[in-house]
Amino acid sequence: QVQLVESGGGLVQAGGSLRLSCAASGRTFSNYVMGWFRQAPGKEREFVAAINRSGGSADSADSVKGRFTISRDNAKNTVYLQMNNLKPEDTAVYYCAASRGAFLKSLFLRPYEYNYWGQGTQVTVSS
Repeated sequence: QVQLVESGGGLVQAGGSLRLSCAASGRTFSNYVMGWFRQAPGKEREFVAAINRSGGSADSADSVKGRFTISRDNAKNTVYLQMNNLKPEDTAVYYCAASRGAFLKSLFLRPYEYNYWGQGTQVTVSS
C-alpha cells in the first residue's frame, strides 16, 4: 500500500503561483511513476502531468505546458507540481497518484492506470 497526502492548494489570483506537494508513505516511492490529475465540478478527471521513477523524464498536458512543472525528490518521498501563471480555468481539485506501470504516454495519461490516489487539494484561481 502507498498513502499519498497532497498539500499546498488554496486561493490565488490569476497570474499567481502555487506549489503543490504530495508526500508518500508505505512502499518504496521510487518504484512508482507519479502523476497529477485535476477535476473541476461537473467534469471528468483530467491528466495534468506525470514523471518517471528517477525524475529524469516528465510530460504534461498541452493546457499546462510552459506553466506547470512536475518534479520529485525520492529522498523525501515527495512529488511536486509547480504552477505558474495560473488561470481561472485551472480551478479544480488536484490529485496525485502513483502507478506501478511503465512510463508510457499510452498509460500515464489514463486515471485507471494508477494504483493509489491522494485525497485531493483544492486550487481556486480568481479572475
